[in-house]
This record gives sequence, C-alpha cells and structure tokens, in this order.
Amino acid sequence: MILEAVMLHVKPGMESDFEYSFKKASKIISSMNGYLSHELHRCIEVNGRYLLLVRWETLESHTVGFLRG
Repeated sequence: MILEAVMLHVKPGMESDFEYSFKKASKIISSMNGYLSHELHRCIEVNGRYLLLVRWETLESHTVGFLRG
C-alpha cells in the first residue's frame, strides 16, 4: 500500500466551492485502477489549507495510472 499525502492551498473565501468541487473529483479519483481510499482533511489552524491522503495498491497505480492517466 502506498500513501500519497498532498497539502492543498485554497484561496480565502473559496473553501466552500473547493469542497463542493472536490466531491465531484472524488468520483474520478476513486475510479482509478489501484485506488484503495482517500480522505480530505481541513486544517483548523490555517484557513484554506487541506490535507489530502490517497491510498493506492502500488506505487505504479499512482505514478503510472493516476498521474499519467
């Protein structure tokens, strides 16, 4: 299992739009080959900062399948 961790920065005031759009993007991410699960966490200390965690079966599932898909 590979854990991908991505820090996302959203412009102030755009958090609701981002979260709405991310729900749509979640369907795309979860349909990728080798996908296991994902979580999106909103930072309570810094407005507009999110941590995205995505679990993949293998490194190739992420690097070849998702990034190049």
